[in-house]
Amino acid sequence: MATIKEIAELAGVSRGTVDRVLNHRGFVNADTEKKVLEIANLLNYQPNKAGMALAAQKKKYVIGVLLFSEENPFFDAVIDGLHQKLEELSIYGCTVLMRRIPFDLKAQLDTIDALRAEGIHGLILSPYNAAEIQFKIDELWEAGIPCVTVNTDIPNSKRIAYVGSDYLKCGRVAANLLQLVGSGIIRLGIVTGSHNILCHEERIHGFSDYVKTNKLPVQIVDIRENGDDDYQSYDVVSAMLSEHPEINALYFTAAGVFGGCRAIQNSELQKQPVVITFDAVPSTVEMLKAGIVTATICQHPEEQGARSLALLVDYLLTNKLPEQPLVHMDLEIKVKESF
Repeated sequence: MATIKEIAELAGVSRGTVDRVLNHRGFVNADTEKKVLEIANLLNYQPNKAGMALAAQKKKYVIGVLLFSEENPFFDAVIDGLHQKLEELSIYGCTVLMRRIPFDLKAQLDTIDALRAEGIHGLILSPYNAAEIQFKIDELWEAGIPCVTVNTDIPNSKRIAYVGSDYLKCGRVAANLLQLVGSGIIRLGIVTGSHNILCHEERIHGFSDYVKTNKLPVQIVDIRENGDDDYQSYDVVSAMLSEHPEINALYFTAAGVFGGCRAIQNSELQKQPVVITFDAVPSTVEMLKAGIVTATICQHPEEQGARSLALLVDYLLTNKLPEQPLVHMDLEIKVKESF
């Protein structure tokens, strides 16, 4: 394995110069920096993990994690993945401050400020889709606090990476799936979590674009929010089916699937509607097995939690931006027979 001393000798510079280049500390002539980096890459230089661990333990990195919906089991799985990765990274002595809030702009802004006041060195965030949150992410970056967005994104912000699904693609997959399992004219009700969450909106836009592009016989009858809450979802779907008995398919873009499916079970519909959902949380699997959910599209929440933490810790240790700032999850379709 190459050492800083070997790189310095080949580059004709001091070890201190190599250290400054590799760790982004202090000014180094641009030509010298380029030469050092080329030699380091050629020799496949890897930082000394023991040294990195010792430095990290001295700094005692504190990472804030701010997610939505205490009642949403999807984020429980994200947290499980995050904690598993935290155990793997225990050598670096990082600690995590976990917070969960409803879909509320002020609550998110206040919680970010509170986490910053507690001395976080980095933030993993599921952002509310608003200019104020973009400004807050940019403000954190300027203060030396990097942010990784998880599950939903603010693309034009100064976050160092996004980990989650390509949600326009999610919408297209959902529409294609409905095309395959539906028949005749499809009169669709869409139940979403919040119009202020980008991933929820992109699931609708991707779906609508696919329908339009492929000229599918799909009529979107109604779109309503449920706040990712099963109780609200029950009321929303009950009202939707009562007001629009012609609905023969439902598309859930977020959580609240169990409550919505209970409303379907308690409705007086003559024919079971096609139901497309996301994720394989236990309550959704229960409705799959019961034949209420037709199919669900999974996006690996544990991996989202693990990858977001790994990227943030790696940046804190090396001060190097991720080579791939967009980490998209593979999509997996599951049906009743999958369980």
